[in-house]
Amino acid sequence: MHTTTEQLFDDARTHNAWQDKAVADETLHRLYDLMKWGPTSANCSPARILFVRSPQAKARLLPCLSEGNRAKTAAAPVTAIIGMDLAFYERLPQLFPHNPDARSWFEGQPEAIQATAFRNSSLQGGYFILAARALGLDCGPMSGFDAAAVDAAFWAGTTVRTNFLCNLGHGDPAGLHPRGPRLAFDEACRIL
Repeated sequence: MHTTTEQLFDDARTHNAWQDKAVADETLHRLYDLMKWGPTSANCSPARILFVRSPQAKARLLPCLSEGNRAKTAAAPVTAIIGMDLAFYERLPQLFPHNPDARSWFEGQPEAIQATAFRNSSLQGGYFILAARALGLDCGPMSGFDAAAVDAAFWAGTTVRTNFLCNLGHGDPAGLHPRGPRLAFDEACRIL
């Protein structure tokens, strides 16, 4: 039995090979219901997620990926497209009701919109990975795709743009690479 820290961090790995085991709709709903509680600035919650599972949707996604990401994505039970809604501030009256002027912080401010959407959807993507691991799923987050092509195939006509992709399912340990090293505390941190 794993402890929480082992399940979320110590023993968790980035998977590239997948068992032929489906991920239930209820699990995807629960995953979102967990990750949505992670904090974002002004509770802006810009992440939008598409769960790509059907053969038709996978056929639209695969040509958008770099060659090295196609086979593992085709084999993954689900691929999540983590997007960022560049009109997130339109929902601030709902999500940040104690400050009725919050929308004005972003209206007409494209640099603030982009920075806030990217930073906070990335945070939410991290919460997404932790929520998936807490539910016993394995993750394979990745870059290595044509963002404009993914946007055209999946977000056309919307204000959402792709941040990153994450394969989900039950990983096949036989496909794991040796664990890569990490920087020591003194190489990455300072206490001031």
